Amino acid sequence: MRSVLFYTVARLGIFLATAAVLALFGARGVLLLLMALLISGIISFVLLSGQRDAMSSAVTSGWVGRRKKFDESRAKEDG
Repeated sequence: MRSVLFYTVARLGIFLATAAVLALFGARGVLLLLMALLISGIISFVLLSGQRDAMSSAVTSGWVGRRKKFDESRAKEDG
């Protein structure tokens, strides 16, 4: 869960920093949001690749654990 939270906060931080820089250069409104979204997405793709992998494995292991627990409880009911 910590890796998911860290990745989300990092993405938001990169987006806000990008939007602030673009605002300093004069971008406003929808153009500002679209450009910040595009540029921060590219930056995040490069800078946060390791964190994205950690988040992905955390989410996957969480689902596998929940599925195993569900299957065990279902087997108890049927047994």
